[in-house]
Amino acid sequence: MARKTFNEKLQDSKDMPKIVTVDDEKSIKRYGGSQMLIAPPLDYNELMSQIPEGKLITITEIREYLAKKHGAEFTCPLTAGIFISLAARASCERETDRIPFWRTLKSGGELNPKYPGGIEYQKKMLDAEGFTFTTRGRKNIRYFVEDYEEHLYEF
Repeated sequence: MARKTFNEKLQDSKDMPKIVTVDDEKSIKRYGGSQMLIAPPLDYNELMSQIPEGKLITITEIREYLAKKHGAEFTCPLTAGIFISLAARASCERETDRIPFWRTLKSGGELNPKYPGGIEYQKKMLDAEGFTFTTRGRKNIRYFVEDYEEHLYEF
């Protein structure tokens, strides 16, 4: 059986969106509630496609927006990370209808090493749009967009 392409995976919404009740006290305290949204991959793709040049968004803002839209208290952080990476990879598979995935940052304005082309590609694309960067760490250097909060897009 052939492996699914990233675009086939992107289109597979299974039974999502769905809201599940979390009963783990640690998670409830950490995320501020027990009603967790599991949003489909296409929701992330659609939101990431809306970010115009010169603007940015973080995974945190996307998760908060989706939770509010679907009436949940928070969005699953694990599936959010997976589906955002999936949307980026699916975009690179397509000839047309590509999304500017490099404008979606990790929390705190950090660049995402899991994107196609890694940090180098994301940095190159954001640099071309006029963004500047800072680094943190000595061994495992992490890159962050300077003053990213001033450029956040609002849905």
